[in-house]
Amino acid sequence: MLSSLIAIAVLHWAVLVIPGFNFVLVGQLAASGSRAAAVAAVVGMTTATLVWASLAVAGVGVVFSAHPLLRQVAQVAGGLYLLHLAWKLWRAGGQAGTASVAPVMGRVAAFRAGFVTSALNPKIALFYGSVFATALPAQPAPGLVLAAVALVYANSVLWHGSLAVLLSRPRVQAAYLRHHARLTRISGALVGIYGVKLLVAAVVELRGRAA
Repeated sequence: MLSSLIAIAVLHWAVLVIPGFNFVLVGQLAASGSRAAAVAAVVGMTTATLVWASLAVAGVGVVFSAHPLLRQVAQVAGGLYLLHLAWKLWRAGGQAGTASVAPVMGRVAAFRAGFVTSALNPKIALFYGSVFATALPAQPAPGLVLAAVALVYANSVLWHGSLAVLLSRPRVQAAYLRHHARLTRISGALVGIYGVKLLVAAVVELRGRAA
C-alpha cells in the first residue's frame, strides 16, 4: 500500500510543479493583492481535482478513451473559457492605476474560474486514470483507493495553497504593483496560449479521426 501511494505522490508532484494555467491564475490573483480571491481559485481548482480523481477511479478515463468525442467537446469548451479569461486579463492590464490596482476578479468569480477551467480539462481525468492504473494493484482495496484520491487532493491543496500565500506577500505585491499593466497582460497572453493549445489539440485530433 505504501509503495503505491509513494509512486502516485511522485508522479503527481512531477506534474504539479510544472508551471501551467493554474500557476498563472493563482499568481495573478495573489500578487495583485487579492489573497482571498487566490484562495477561492485554489478551492475551485482542488474541488475539480477531487472530482476528476474520484471519476478516474470510477473509470471515466476509460470512457473518454472509448469515446474521444466527449473528451474533445469538453476540451474545446475549456479552451474557449480560457480565451475568455485571457481577454479579461488583457483588458484589466490596460486599466492599471498608479497607486493601487483593482482585483481582476472577486472570490466567487475566482472560484468559478478555478473550478470550470479544471473541470473542462478532461486530460486531468486521463492523467489520474493512467497514474492510478500504473501505481495501484489490479484489484486495490477500497481503503487504498480512498487514500490515493485523498493523496492527490492533499497534494493539490498544499501546492496551490502555498502559491497563494507566498505570492501574496507584501514584497511580491509591491513588485507586482510597479509593473501591473505589463504583468497582467503577460498573464493574459499566457492564459490565451493555454486556451489555443487546447483548441488546436482538439482540432488536430478531430482531423486525424476524419482522415
